Amino acid sequence: MSVPLYQAKAEFFRMLGHPVRIRVLELLQDGPKPVRDLLAAIEVEPSSLSQQLAVLRRSGIVASTREGATVVYELAGGDVANLMKAARRILTDMLAERNELLAELRETEVSAR
Repeated sequence: MSVPLYQAKAEFFRMLGHPVRIRVLELLQDGPKPVRDLLAAIEVEPSSLSQQLAVLRRSGIVASTREGATVVYELAGGDVANLMKAARRILTDMLAERNELLAELRETEVSAR
């Protein structure tokens, strides 16, 4: 029995639904990075980062390679970077609309005095 597409999408977005995973994906948009660089940029415990990287790796969103003692992570495909950019645009639009509404509320509050 196959999973409906909407359910698969929901599971995909749930998998993305962790701040550390999102930050990793943002950082990897610029190209492959060793774990030490990810740790320095994210400032979480190594065990927490390792756990979140494992989730991303199992899902197929990131790939890892070993270079000597160093493990390097990269996005598995360009679509993930596009998704992150689209999310940024959507959030920017949402926040802009909220700011406009807030400005309108403040104007009506001032004129009601």
